[in-house]
Amino acid sequence: MDGTRRLWVLIVGASAGFLLVVTSLLMTSIYDVPLLVSYAAATAQCVALPMALWRPWPALVLQLGGFMTFAWVQPVGAGLWPLPGPVMILLVAHVGLVGATRPWREAVLTWWGTALAAIVLVLADPRQRPLDDGDVSLVLYAMISVLTLFAVIAWNQRGTARRQLAAAQRDVELEQAQRALVEERNRIARELHDVVAHSMSVIHMQATSAEYRIKNLDPESRDEFVRIAAGTRRALREMRQLLALLREEDSENELQPMPDLEHLAELADSARRGGIPVELDVAGDLGGTDLPDTVGLAAYRIVQESLSNVVRHAPGAPTRVIVSEQAGELVVEVVNDLPTQTPRPIEDGGGVSHGLLGMRERARLAGGAVRTEARPEGGYRVTARFPLLEERAVEERSVEKRAAEKQMTEEQAG
Repeated sequence: MDGTRRLWVLIVGASAGFLLVVTSLLMTSIYDVPLLVSYAAATAQCVALPMALWRPWPALVLQLGGFMTFAWVQPVGAGLWPLPGPVMILLVAHVGLVGATRPWREAVLTWWGTALAAIVLVLADPRQRPLDDGDVSLVLYAMISVLTLFAVIAWNQRGTARRQLAAAQRDVELEQAQRALVEERNRIARELHDVVAHSMSVIHMQATSAEYRIKNLDPESRDEFVRIAAGTRRALREMRQLLALLREEDSENELQPMPDLEHLAELADSARRGGIPVELDVAGDLGGTDLPDTVGLAAYRIVQESLSNVVRHAPGAPTRVIVSEQAGELVVEVVNDLPTQTPRPIEDGGGVSHGLLGMRERARLAGGAVRTEARPEGGYRVTARFPLLEERAVEERSVEKRAAEKQMTEEQAG
């Protein structure tokens, strides 16, 4: 039972207890109903009030039973009949409570049930009262109960309309937020395409045409320009993948798979061509395809950024990339020694570096963490850890589910 329903039960229960005492005493003292009968009938009517919150139809039967008991035993000439004041109040309260807590159709049916019961009592009176004796109480009950019913139904409809309006406003705000996100992603994609991709294309063109533009180019320089062109083409392919992701384009058939630990060897070769002696150590089958895509991509990007930092800040430094599994975690370490050359600034040092921040964000999105520290003996260490047990369990459940669905499809087809 939620908090709102519990509050309703407490309020209705307390009110029903008060009305039980008042109704039984008034029906005995004013309408000459025997005390035990009055108490029993009032109990039935008052118990029906909280019961109407979750069992409206049994509560209606109980309410009508108490009301008809009062009408059956009330002496001739003892006030309003068949709906004396206390009984009418309980009936109106019952109809209003159903209207406030149940659908309006149930409330209307409840009202019709009480009205028909009152009419049947007037027509089948065992004491043969004149029909005119019941007119006043029936008219009063019809007016009061109908007004009460319409009021609570209107209040309920107003609340429903407000909730629907609030839900519509939330949907509009969510749609606006999503539209703003899409527009921002498209803006970023345009900037990347117009600025970064253009600049990289120019670099690729210059590296490719260098052997034709520069006279007497030695073979070593020619090979270096070839490596620059190859690296630029690779970067452009990844840029296109990123642009497709930002624009949510369905171009998987035209793009290569996202890089993961399988591509670390190529990454290490690229760093070696850049003058960094890289030692790659991948334990077991971690270089395979069984790792979750998010973990494999995050690990690859962290190694990529770490090697780029070595190229920029510690040129020539021997570097070790170690990938292992420890206690259910994928551990990726990139450790470099002191540089063998003096670093040459290749970027504007006035800006803020986002490399380490980007590594931490990638690790966090994949459920892991990154630790960076300077080594006491010199050099730098980057350690990334990713939990594998939960990821693999999710992957296994997904594979099992797909296999079960495929088997079910085959059985249905057969």
